[in-house]
Amino acid sequence: MTDEEQDPVGGRVETGDALDDRLLAFSETLIRYTEVVAAVVLGALFAIGVFDLGLQIVQTAVAGPITDPLVVVGFIDTALLLFIIVEVYQTVVAYTQESNTRRIVRLVIYTGVIAMVRKAIIFRTGEYASERAALLAATAYTLLIVGLAVLLVVERRE
Repeated sequence: MTDEEQDPVGGRVETGDALDDRLLAFSETLIRYTEVVAAVVLGALFAIGVFDLGLQIVQTAVAGPITDPLVVVGFIDTALLLFIIVEVYQTVVAYTQESNTRRIVRLVIYTGVIAMVRKAIIFRTGEYASERAALLAATAYTLLIVGLAVLLVVERRE
């Protein structure tokens, strides 16, 4: 059976296979453009975030509490969030450029490591209802960080 068959009126009629191929090609193009838009949005968010972080640092330095440890931790938190945005951006670009799966997996692992380190840095036991809840959260963070580290070591050895 061919992709097109003769219509009784004399024209050609497209069969399901050709139509499916065209719809799939359209959906792939749509996904590719959406990935590019996502990359542009992430780039803009990163630029805005860097500008905002710089502004916060300058304003805090002028106001005086630049040496407050909680303020510094807040800056580090924001900087790590910016690194997460960069890693997600690189992952989107890798998908768009159809990079090999290994590179994409490595980027996802890096994103996870940065996110969990960020959580560990801003971790405060006082934010939990009880000591037990804080211990449970700390244990979960530790397991996730160790798991990601193991994945990173395994990925590098392969």
